Amino acid sequence: MSKVFLDTNILVYALDQVDPQKQKACRTILARLQYENRAVISTQIMQEFFVVATRKLGVDPLKAKSILQTLENFEVVAVSPALIYEAIDCSSVYQISFWDALVLVCAESARCAQVLSEDLNHGQVIRGVKVHNPFA
Repeated sequence: MSKVFLDTNILVYALDQVDPQKQKACRTILARLQYENRAVISTQIMQEFFVVATRKLGVDPLKAKSILQTLENFEVVAVSPALIYEAIDCSSVYQISFWDALVLVCAESARCAQVLSEDLNHGQVIRGVKVHNPFA
């Protein structure tokens, strides 16, 4: 089975109680991918999750840290200078934001078949990684 890269919004929706349908869907996705040992995130995703969880959702920083520590059960791609340079190129070539490009190059570097995100175009393939919006 192929690996799946998780964008920040999937992790945030799993915590956010504003939309119970999205929360349930994301929790199901996370549980399945964790069980199958196919989930991949990056240090960028961990950082973004912490900021959104604490600033937008009002999660206590120590609780957010604890959640992040559980996410270390996933494969974690460390963002390196080389990946940053690749993201700059990807952003320029595909005319997408640097942050979205960094998600894609991290997914590519981990040999993920797809990225789960609602921030990119559903079905689009960039650098061999297919974008899947689970809410599309």
